[in-house]
Amino acid sequence: MAAKVLYFVLLAPFLPFSVVTQLTNGSVPLGASLTATYNITPWLSPSGDFAFGFQQRQEKDSFVLSIWYDKIPEKTIIWYPETNPMVSRGSQVRLTEGRGLVLSDPQGRELWSTSSGAISDLAYGFMNDTGNFVIHGNNSRKIWESFNFPADTILPNQVMARGGVIYSKRSETNFSRGRFQLRLLEDGNLVLNTRDIPSNFAYKAYYSSDTNDSSNSQNSGERLIFDAGGYMYISRRNGQRFDLTPREALPSGDYYHRATIGVDGVFSQYYRRKLSTGNASWEVLWFEPENICNYGGLEGSGACGFNNICALLNTRPKCECPRGFSLLDPSDPNGDCKPDFYPRCDENASSYGYDRFDFIELTDVDWPSADYVHMRPTSEQNCRTSCVEDCFCAAAVYGGNECWKKKLPLSNGRRDNSINKKVFLKFLKDDRPLQDPPIFSGRKKDRKTLIVVGASLLGTSMFVNVVLIVVICLGFFLIYKKAVRNVHPSSKLVETNLRHFTTREATNGFKDELGRGAFGIVYKGAIGTSIVAVKKLDKVVRDGEKEFKTEVHAIARTHHRNLVQLLGYCDDGDQRLLIYEHVSNGTLADFLFGDTRPDWKWRSRIAVGIAKGSRTFTKSVARRSSIATLSPEHTSRRLLRSQDCGFGVERVPDRGTKGYVAPEWFRNKSVTVKVDVFSFGVVLLEIVSCRKSVVFESGKEDVSILTDWAWDCYRDGRVDAFVENNLEVLDDYKKLTTFVMAGLWCVQENPLLRPSMRNVVQMLDGVVEVPEPPCPFPLSVS
Repeated sequence: MAAKVLYFVLLAPFLPFSVVTQLTNGSVPLGASLTATYNITPWLSPSGDFAFGFQQRQEKDSFVLSIWYDKIPEKTIIWYPETNPMVSRGSQVRLTEGRGLVLSDPQGRELWSTSSGAISDLAYGFMNDTGNFVIHGNNSRKIWESFNFPADTILPNQVMARGGVIYSKRSETNFSRGRFQLRLLEDGNLVLNTRDIPSNFAYKAYYSSDTNDSSNSQNSGERLIFDAGGYMYISRRNGQRFDLTPREALPSGDYYHRATIGVDGVFSQYYRRKLSTGNASWEVLWFEPENICNYGGLEGSGACGFNNICALLNTRPKCECPRGFSLLDPSDPNGDCKPDFYPRCDENASSYGYDRFDFIELTDVDWPSADYVHMRPTSEQNCRTSCVEDCFCAAAVYGGNECWKKKLPLSNGRRDNSINKKVFLKFLKDDRPLQDPPIFSGRKKDRKTLIVVGASLLGTSMFVNVVLIVVICLGFFLIYKKAVRNVHPSSKLVETNLRHFTTREATNGFKDELGRGAFGIVYKGAIGTSIVAVKKLDKVVRDGEKEFKTEVHAIARTHHRNLVQLLGYCDDGDQRLLIYEHVSNGTLADFLFGDTRPDWKWRSRIAVGIAKGSRTFTKSVARRSSIATLSPEHTSRRLLRSQDCGFGVERVPDRGTKGYVAPEWFRNKSVTVKVDVFSFGVVLLEIVSCRKSVVFESGKEDVSILTDWAWDCYRDGRVDAFVENNLEVLDDYKKLTTFVMAGLWCVQENPLLRPSMRNVVQMLDGVVEVPEPPCPFPLSVS
């Protein structure tokens, strides 16, 4: 061994700095490195049983630094760093002199290392046949080993001392620390418990080995041992052992063994035959606890997340959100469920009743913790009535002439046939959740049924045309209806503090046209030395004066840093003019659809700016001081429900209008502020992809619809194709996915499924997780 160490010490100075090869005996020399790319050869143990390196995950360009079983098809991972194990393509791990293993991202920033300080005598690394990666110093001294920093798995020959802990993963695809822990406490007791992730506070144990003995400390546990033969036990201080693996339970033959705390919180010992053929898989030898769903602690969420329901399925827990709730993190089915509707309290307590609220009814379900009211004896009807009239009551549980009223979040949910109870989940009728998610087919849409109207308008690259479509059929409709009812038609005064201008003063004689829409033209004007944008409203809608007053009132009350300022108005005779601050940096379309694709950071910043501006007012898009600014200068008049909105858009039978206009405008359905959300979703997808919402392909009958393409890419797991494999965007893959998912939620055909613009801003800012969107257009593909 001394000769081997001397060999590496002498050889190291002559090795290239970017060594990527390895020795066949499991040794890894100083300077050796691995890069996260496809089909990269890992560092193998001498037998080839274990590998150290980057394993590609399901998400494109996503890798995890890990140790795994290399000879089995599953490539089961048994170790990964406690921080930053998930990295992007191009990341690198290197065995460096003085530091040990160092993991860095594609830009060279350090993500993780085995040592925070300098190591003076580091010699080489070694991938053992036990699954333990060891960094050796001179004289074969162990400087660092993966067995001392376990992830979610313990292997034969591995020992856990008192105070040791392993954590579950957050989910099957998220390798950060999850809610579950296996700990050998200082008193010698082996426990399983949930924890509060932000604070790491451990809740009450749901399994305990009871190997702590306060009356005789020599009987208490000392170490958790997983021996080479595959037996796991707790070694007591007095030399005795407490068996975890049942005696005579191990199968005879040559097997792999591992013990893992799963994402469901169950700690299991597995075995799998080596060199097996056929459909061999990991088999469970034993597990604890027998039924984690019965864990009934008063703290924490329980086996499943808050508002989630746990049911035992083939000895393993299965978590499922109740109807009316959806996963906060779609990749974590065992995590928290968020309500798709929000119980609310306000000052009008008398309004709480069946006229506003209703219930979703569940059977054989209970959330046994955190009751704030317990009524007994009582009837089922009294239980329901008491909850519906109580603004704090989110759910009521009834059984055996007893009623328990509960607040959100609900914890320790469970489903079992032995639970003879009913649960009433209260929701506001205005936020009525869908009964069940629809099932969608993946067949292609028939684009040949498109009826193209006004193709030349959409074909232009001027974004003024885009915003004309957006704003004509947007949120002004509701404002208009309300305002028109309250404005006397004979009044000619606009009751506002805005400055009144004359026609000549404002327009400079209508010489310079900036843009044109169906109901008005925008001109460049000047007031003194200031350049302004003047929107001239044509008299194409009946009661134009009321229409004009409504718009001035609405805009004058709207203020946001991402909205350009309304400077004044003009109502000389038949002239109806709105005077706005002029933005001179060009339109967003000029940047998005030009010859050069704008950089991703700028586009993402613009998208968030537009979203925040749209929360206040949805109007046309311009760029101002590198901030997304919504300008009303291209705004045309609102379209009444009785009018046609066919210009510049395409009608699709049973599918609504492709482009920017929400489909409810054409289906004789009520129009709400959610039409604004739909239009923003289309613009968001344009910003992400740098593609127009509708593209007419030369010489073909088909028309490329951006929303269709976005869904196809997302459904097929090819979000990279949506941005044409642009590496700059793919380096920010999480934000890219977030933006696409948010866009797909915005363009849902069912307006009830669309989020509010407030929620959209939260999604784009990363404040809330974006749930997995359903198919946006089920009516045409189901």
